Amino acid sequence: MNDEWRMRNSRSIKSIFFDAAGTLFTVNGSVGEIYARIAREHGKDVSVKDLEAGFRRCFAGAPPMAFPGASLDQVLDLEKKWWRDVVQEVFSPLGPFLRFTEYFDALFTYFAQTEAWQLYPETVATLDALRSRGFKLGVISNFDSRLFGLLDGFGISSFFDPIVISTRAGAAKPAIKIFAQALAFHNVKPEEALHIGDSLHADIAGAQAAGLLPVLIDRQGDTAESPSSLRVRNLADLLLLDQLS
Repeated sequence: MNDEWRMRNSRSIKSIFFDAAGTLFTVNGSVGEIYARIAREHGKDVSVKDLEAGFRRCFAGAPPMAFPGASLDQVLDLEKKWWRDVVQEVFSPLGPFLRFTEYFDALFTYFAQTEAWQLYPETVATLDALRSRGFKLGVISNFDSRLFGLLDGFGISSFFDPIVISTRAGAAKPAIKIFAQALAFHNVKPEEALHIGDSLHADIAGAQAAGLLPVLIDRQGDTAESPSSLRVRNLADLLLLDQLS
């Protein structure tokens, strides 16, 4: 890390915001395996490879998961419809699926449960250490309302206030609006906050545009280089950053 970078990012951090999936926790297995297993239980036999590729394609091409102006009741319905549209597009080239509605309901419910996910090994210890250092912690995520139950089920929701999700914020990362809501809750300036996530587009570009210090979590070490952010291999590495010491 060069001296110019250190000078540009020598700031007093008060708040740390986290992405959720891919940062705090990950899928327990693979999306393709889970989709395929539950599909078989509903009379549809499809290859894991086809479902994995289809999900990546359809998820990447989906519109932002944000519903400006919607009431809470509307948001819950819109979240489920958003996911139904994605999953339906995944299966559309794979032949008839007579029990799709029943399948989708089971799939949507499954991903609301902690058994579908797993915390990264260092998550709890890192959050505890950061809180003990006096940092305010929050979540900024392009997730739906199931995230509240997941964080509670993992026993980590008490670390975070606020938990800002795109479906209720009316904007999805990388939009500045979703970061601004979190900053306002903590009553901190952008330069007093850090955001960590695994997406160059949503997390790094978004945080940088909003004025926060961006940190890329690159667990596999295979994400493209980003000169505009710090980079860590896991959450525990946050504890070693000069900005948080």
